[in-house]
Amino acid sequence: MKTFGKGVAALATAVTLLCGGMVQAQGTLRVGMTAADIPLTTGQTDQGGEGMRFMGYTVYDSLIEWDLTSADKPSVLIPGLATEWSVGDDQLTWTFKLREGVTFHDGSPFTAEVAVWNFEKLLNDQSEQYDPRQSAQGKSRIPAVASYEAVDDLTLTITTKEPDATLPYQLAWILMSSKANWEAMDKDWEKVAMSPSGTGPWKLETFVPRERAEMVPNTEYWDEDRIPKLDKMVLLPLPEPNARAAALMSGQVDWIEAPAPDTIPAMEGNGFVISSNAYPHNWTWHLSRLEGSPWNDINVRKAANLAIDREGMMPLLGGLMVPAKGFLPPSSQWFGNPEFDVTYDLEAAKALMQESGYGPDNRLAVKALISPSGSGQMLPLPMNEYVQQSLAEIWIDVEFMVVEWNQMINLWRAGAADASVDGSQSINFTYFIQDPFTGLIRHLDCNLIAPNGTNWGHYCDDEMQALFEGIKTTFDPEEQNAVLQKTHEKFVNDALFLFVTHDVAPRAMKPSVKGFVQAQNWYQNFSSITIEE
Repeated sequence: MKTFGKGVAALATAVTLLCGGMVQAQGTLRVGMTAADIPLTTGQTDQGGEGMRFMGYTVYDSLIEWDLTSADKPSVLIPGLATEWSVGDDQLTWTFKLREGVTFHDGSPFTAEVAVWNFEKLLNDQSEQYDPRQSAQGKSRIPAVASYEAVDDLTLTITTKEPDATLPYQLAWILMSSKANWEAMDKDWEKVAMSPSGTGPWKLETFVPRERAEMVPNTEYWDEDRIPKLDKMVLLPLPEPNARAAALMSGQVDWIEAPAPDTIPAMEGNGFVISSNAYPHNWTWHLSRLEGSPWNDINVRKAANLAIDREGMMPLLGGLMVPAKGFLPPSSQWFGNPEFDVTYDLEAAKALMQESGYGPDNRLAVKALISPSGSGQMLPLPMNEYVQQSLAEIWIDVEFMVVEWNQMINLWRAGAADASVDGSQSINFTYFIQDPFTGLIRHLDCNLIAPNGTNWGHYCDDEMQALFEGIKTTFDPEEQNAVLQKTHEKFVNDALFLFVTHDVAPRAMKPSVKGFVQAQNWYQNFSSITIEE
């Protein structure tokens, strides 16, 4: 047995609300998010990683969590609502010991039975508490889970469909809502949304869709080090980059996500603080591998990768990017030694296109799904226009289908064969790539072809399946790293994506914002922050 883990209409509305109806006390942090709406409040959030950052790991907890205390090293998994976990000799049955004395914001206890109830709300569409909206966000995160059982109040077992060493990473996505609160709200998730209850360090006090959410500290939180020091945190949807910058510069907010790069010099000149750090992020194009897709030709895939001058893109982003050399960042311990060099070589790209019969008189038309904003999307419109211009140089003409970020997430889950993508052969998407499952497996596993998972392009390859099986059945970390390196080498050598860049998570804030430590993670700890006027 192995044991682990012990021990600008929107802006105007927002400004009116802030300046008119809300008296700012010292210790209130007002955040301008990139999302167009307040993330789903019932437990499993929408709005991508930003939803989890601001409405997930604030109001809620998971069994296993990320260590967000360090800026100097990659985040690792740590105990959350589970204090320890182990896998049996069969490599299928996992046992979780739950934290004693944890209560939800409504005062009800967190128990193994409540954990089971939460899995049912996502995985069992016949259960009374099943919630399609939360299931759409959470089900694809835990494909390994076959069954679950409350042994006693503080012991939970989970059985996987097959040996899967990535289960702890999967469970870090699953947030625990209060069963008692759901019952008190007439078993109506829409009512729960207005008055949710988690076990997290923040309580949702006020919620106005598309306008604001206000949170206050959970002073009874089980981890004293994570009880917030702020009086309040206010979330404001400001999806347009220039609107976020204007809100910060004019004093309407204290903090913004993803500042527009061309506004950063002015911000720094006026004393604002720019915070950034390397983190597990990917900005790629997923490619359709359906019959008839032009991306089935490896020459076309490699040519597209060689046509992009990633260093030339850096000024567009104010230098706030890490040029892609593959699917994972070059610094990743899983990068390996791929043979295909993802670089800028226009002549080589043209030669590959000509080898496949393309040229000035026989251009290739492709359609790409993109969004104008959203979690981790950086500056998607100008960046995609840059890619479009680059591909035109090698006779690939790109037509864009532009949709709102949350719709994009739904289209990503629907997959390339779904009518909703309107024949698009690629989708520009950004995501978390910190663990083996979310970083590699979920994108290309034959068993996770959309809508069963997030294998958008319907890729399926026997050699890749064998590598994925090796990852899941290798419980020794060093041995697993070797398999992960081979897996990433295949990602690169077969040019399975259009590799573009990795973000560094820039955010801008007033100099009065103190105590923030930017973890190398999509998620952040807001509990240490104070406002010093």
